[in-house]
Amino acid sequence: MDIEYNAEERAFRDEVRAFLRDNLPADVAEKVKQYKRLTPEEMVHWHRVLGEKGWLAMHWPEEYGGPGWSPVQKHIFEEEAAEAGSPRLLPFGINMVAPVIIKFGTQAQKDYYLPRILRTDDWWAQGYSEPGAGSDLASLKTRAERQGDHYIVNGQKTWTTLGQHANMIFCLVRTDPTVKKQEGISFLLIDMNSPGVTVRPLITLDGEREVNEVFFDDVKVPVDNLVGEENKGWTCAKYLLTFERTGIAGVGISKAALAHLKTIARETVVRGTPLIEQPAFAERLAELEVELMAVEMTNLRVVAAAEAGGVPGAESSFLKIMGTEVRQKISDLYREAAGPYALPFIDESEPAVGPEFANVAAPTYFNLRKLSIFGGSNEIQKNIISKAILGL
Repeated sequence: MDIEYNAEERAFRDEVRAFLRDNLPADVAEKVKQYKRLTPEEMVHWHRVLGEKGWLAMHWPEEYGGPGWSPVQKHIFEEEAAEAGSPRLLPFGINMVAPVIIKFGTQAQKDYYLPRILRTDDWWAQGYSEPGAGSDLASLKTRAERQGDHYIVNGQKTWTTLGQHANMIFCLVRTDPTVKKQEGISFLLIDMNSPGVTVRPLITLDGEREVNEVFFDDVKVPVDNLVGEENKGWTCAKYLLTFERTGIAGVGISKAALAHLKTIARETVVRGTPLIEQPAFAERLAELEVELMAVEMTNLRVVAAAEAGGVPGAESSFLKIMGTEVRQKISDLYREAAGPYALPFIDESEPAVGPEFANVAAPTYFNLRKLSIFGGSNEIQKNIISKAILGL
């Protein structure tokens, strides 16, 4: 495995840096680095900037609008974007449903949905988890009964991230309750503006409305919105989750966050000594940096294997576990650096207390507790690894 960039890759890195320097709004980058919430308009704007450049759909084949990047180039872009403070791309359209449509969709679905995703005409949400069907996703109960050229959908999805902004949702639904649970599931594309769709907020530990419940009451969905074969949606689901789990690792995001944490630790003085020089904090920081280096090396091995034509398998589960745990540990140290100023809930109408970075320390810590749960909990990932590698 060669983990050093060659001359062509270094030139590409320079091109990415120049593009980010010239096109990434400074105020948006600052908000990202300070862990502040972006508006939907700011997120969509950045998607469209990348779309105009041809860099939005970096995982897509060139024939559908992808940039034709190698796995190493994708890795470089993700790292440089994170370091620059680029908004993280909304994954649901670009990195989740689009690869499924490309792999399993009809030509008509590709012709209609893929250009809309590239233009960010649609805001997609993910309809997988349900009450009682999260880690055991195949136990889902949302039903889709075919009536002529439509399905009638009834049921509930939960933990629907940013669903309040979405106009489209891709859903796993049960189309045959009489067979083994994995064999009776289908993959549907549903218009969120359809009669019978209701979105209700779930307020998370950080006090934000980021996730939602979505209810379907006799929602009419054209059969043309079925992706792949009826009752074969579990194949689509597994394919999508491989993309999601690898992306959750967030190595570039963790590196940028750790660099920011070091800056804070140098500037925060406790009892006359910078926090970064205090043995207990410095030891935890060093351990975390070594752990992050191990995650990065694992990620680079996966990238190198992909460059040689390999396909991520259990490695995506390794990355999901290690990457999410590192991000959570960084947020924990960030909260510790803020000390007593890390208040759990901040009323933005009130004057800030303590250093500015402290105002988001606790909300960020609480928000990132979810990382080890979504995309398949880390406990589930360990089961996947034990079966795939240890044969248990």
